Amino acid sequence: MPPLKPIKRKELIRYLRKIGFKGPYSGGRHQFMQKEKLTLTLPNPHKSDIGPEFLSKILKQANITRDEWEKL
Repeated sequence: MPPLKPIKRKELIRYLRKIGFKGPYSGGRHQFMQKEKLTLTLPNPHKSDIGPEFLSKILKQANITRDEWEKL
């Protein structure tokens, strides 16, 4: 399986919407997205991309497998 690549925040949001997440909604310090009872906190927008390690943590919290992610 190829390693995860860095991704832009806008692309992450677009892919999460494809999977069924709604949002992003404004929260306290971070925006979040929801899917049924699952709430996923999004990183704040920065100039740099979201790195592979952080993307892996986000996918784990969202209960998305690597296979599902690669199919997007």
